[in-house]
Amino acid sequence: MTLWNDLGRQYEATRARAIVDLIADPARLDDFTVQTSDLYFDFSKTNIDRDTLGLLLSLAREKGVETRRDEMFAGAKINTTEDRAVLHTALRNLDGASIEVDGADVMPAVHETLRAMRAFADKVRSGSITDVINIGIGGSDLGPRMAVAALAPYHDGPRVHFVSNVDGAHISDTLRGLDAKTTLVIVASKTFTTIETLTNARTARAWMVDHGGDPSTQFAALSTAQEKTDAFGIAPEQVFGFEDWVGGRYSVWGPVGLSLMIAIGPKAFDAFLRGGQAMDTHFCAAELHENLPVLLALTGIWHNQVCAHATRAVLPYDERLGLLPSYLQQLEMESNGKGVRLDGSAAEQPTGPVVWGAAGTNGQHAFYQLIHQGTRVIPCEFLLAAQGHEPDLAHHHDLLIANCLAQSQALMTGRTLDEARAIAAKAGFTGDELERQAAHRVFEGNRPSTTLLYPQLDPFTLGQIIALYEHRVFVEGVILGINSFDQWGVELGKELATALQPVVEGTQSSESEDASTAALVDFIHRQRD
Repeated sequence: MTLWNDLGRQYEATRARAIVDLIADPARLDDFTVQTSDLYFDFSKTNIDRDTLGLLLSLAREKGVETRRDEMFAGAKINTTEDRAVLHTALRNLDGASIEVDGADVMPAVHETLRAMRAFADKVRSGSITDVINIGIGGSDLGPRMAVAALAPYHDGPRVHFVSNVDGAHISDTLRGLDAKTTLVIVASKTFTTIETLTNARTARAWMVDHGGDPSTQFAALSTAQEKTDAFGIAPEQVFGFEDWVGGRYSVWGPVGLSLMIAIGPKAFDAFLRGGQAMDTHFCAAELHENLPVLLALTGIWHNQVCAHATRAVLPYDERLGLLPSYLQQLEMESNGKGVRLDGSAAEQPTGPVVWGAAGTNGQHAFYQLIHQGTRVIPCEFLLAAQGHEPDLAHHHDLLIANCLAQSQALMTGRTLDEARAIAAKAGFTGDELERQAAHRVFEGNRPSTTLLYPQLDPFTLGQIIALYEHRVFVEGVILGINSFDQWGVELGKELATALQPVVEGTQSSESEDASTAALVDFIHRQRD
């Protein structure tokens, strides 16, 4: 705990210091910005100084980040609770070396699956299909949904829709207005047992049959359960599998990304993969003090574990990245929302933060009030492109950029009471009322933020951004000593839901349930009656 204690003392010694005073150092940007390929990361608007950064880097080395990283890329079974390798990086290893798991090279199968995906996508894109519905949940939904929205300017294939919620409203609203004869349904479930996904898939299949479509040719599956997909009636050549060393929330790079490939085409999808591969190369090769994923992770460790800021706001000033905060909620909170370390002992530090956010500038008119003047400090992570995809609306993008930079600046500088008094006086207030009005206009400032800049949101850049955050989660998990690649926390509720379904349906008594649950079910039954 020595380095953790040293970091705690460092925080106590510097917590009252103004970030603007650190920014005044002309050499600060040299140490607190890093650039790799097209990405530029600025963490100078935080209270991390050179001594703090040195301690954080020492912590990363002490916890074995580099060793663990190398083990992951080599195919070691670092997911120890499930005895699995963690090799989503292999899915974007387009021209790298072989990777062995249990003595077998996994890369030939990866490349063969990618070849089959390209052929299928080309067939769909050149045929009569006008709409594609991706039915999945969690990682089988959030990743491709976010990526499809992000890369809208590159869509030149069928329209792509997503269904995840078992709420009948989701599938009903999606099917309304579609032509069953020209719709392809992709069912994404590795085990082909996910109850929400299969419920929606059966509904979509019945709709297709009732409206003249042909499920035998218009359904595809992303699954390794060949017997189950056969039983569902999906042609084997339209089933694309992936191994158990690819976790759901890390799976957009492979078959789960099929809907994205259909939307933007195989060539653009390859560019997306190469963006992820470029970040992998940087993560493996760069020294820790110049390593973008490491520095992003260490900034998060400083804010959450050391400064005890419990939440993290992700604020993309890019409308097409509006789903990125939701995607990162799963990536980060399912990965590092753990209370137990690898050895089974209780975590010694708080683990994952609460991740939330929305696209700017909409968020400015929703929750930025809390960020600027609330009683809790919320570290902010801004993302911004140098240029948009609408050259005829360049003035829009200039205004967007100005707003993003102004927000990070305002969080840092704030507004003093004297400045607020001057504003209140100019508005005509005097005496006690001036003091009261001025108090409402004070901004505490000294609130940390980081900014990630990129030239334009294209497939290569999106690949870099997603891989960056994947590796950030990995680094934080290693430092905290937890397994970022299992998700036992989702199991209990699913088990109880299965047991409760007959009670809700009325085929089983609620007597064995707790009093609250039984009363809730009873109320639902009375309303239905």
